Amino acid sequence: MPSVLTIVAAVCALLAVAGTVYFVLCIWSAKRFMRERSCEARTGFTPPVSILRSLKGLDPQMYLAFRSHCLLDYDEYEVLFGVSDPSDPAAQLVERLQEEFPVRQLRIVHCPEVLGLNGKVSNLVQMLPQARHEHIVINDSDILVPRDYLQRVLAPMAKPKVGMVTTLYRGIAGKTLPSRLEALGLSTDFTGGVLVARAIEGGIRFGLGATIATSKTVLREIGGLELLVDYLGDDYELGARTAAAGYRVELADIVVQTMLPDYTFRDFWAHQIRWARNVKDRRPGQYFGLIVTFALVWAAFAVLAAPQECWTWIILGVAAVARLTSAVVVGRGVLLDPLVLRYLWLVPFRDLVALAVWIVSYFGNQIEWRGLKFRLRKGKLERL
Repeated sequence: MPSVLTIVAAVCALLAVAGTVYFVLCIWSAKRFMRERSCEARTGFTPPVSILRSLKGLDPQMYLAFRSHCLLDYDEYEVLFGVSDPSDPAAQLVERLQEEFPVRQLRIVHCPEVLGLNGKVSNLVQMLPQARHEHIVINDSDILVPRDYLQRVLAPMAKPKVGMVTTLYRGIAGKTLPSRLEALGLSTDFTGGVLVARAIEGGIRFGLGATIATSKTVLREIGGLELLVDYLGDDYELGARTAAAGYRVELADIVVQTMLPDYTFRDFWAHQIRWARNVKDRRPGQYFGLIVTFALVWAAFAVLAAPQECWTWIILGVAAVARLTSAVVVGRGVLLDPLVLRYLWLVPFRDLVALAVWIVSYFGNQIEWRGLKFRLRKGKLERL
């Protein structure tokens, strides 16, 4: 009769095998996306665009991110910066930007009303009527974009029934280990999950906050931004509601960058728990399925439980090869992240931390966001 440790090793090994299959699926999904990206034809669809950016406080390298939006190779666009407090230090950066780029259409929009618990969406609701153009691009304040950003983001909007376009993104890490762990997670784990969802679901049914391109018409049809003022994952909701309205949500063939702060371990943990509990709340089945994405950790546990069994070592070796190959294919091949190879040795530790986050996320629904504590219920924020 097998011992308890052998049974534990067998269970962990089964999870590791399932995870290895998942990593193979990540590699296949990434290769498929890269093939499609290389074949993507430029449509020449370049309508006038209003870019909306909600601001609150300062982010790392914020001016660099602002500046990238003034260097775009695009005929007609404007950038609106929404602030709830005119004395917000981010507004001073916009004023500096206006001085450096006097010919660009850059405007600060004062958003005095507090319409809900999501301050970003509250600002966006008040900014939208000020936008001059039908086509809208919303992105986070710390997003840095390349010069051909708008051409490549707007191109899919020319296709029939495309109501929203979103983009993948990679993190530019700060100097701390937690910041590097988050960047590594974005490049070697999160993006793979997005590509797998896109492949097996026949497209994506959510948005990513790095970029959401849509139109005023679509926003009106899905009920407007006003309905989202109390939701934590407004990007997810916008994509889900667009798909539910019968539109397609496309993934653009471009990658943008997000500037990550110098997280402390506490801040990193709070951010990871907030993200995890939001995904668990909105996509519970898929979130539980993430259990197999920790295959490398499960394989290591199998070895620790039954080191005398050669099959545990074989599974560990296969899982490690699959996990690291997936990390390189997605991180380097899709996201073009130059630091993936340098920090590849951190992947096992990052996966162990991610497993801890996944487990802890099931013990409660409280989150911390911008120094405030909330309860999360059906995607909505409730003050504690």
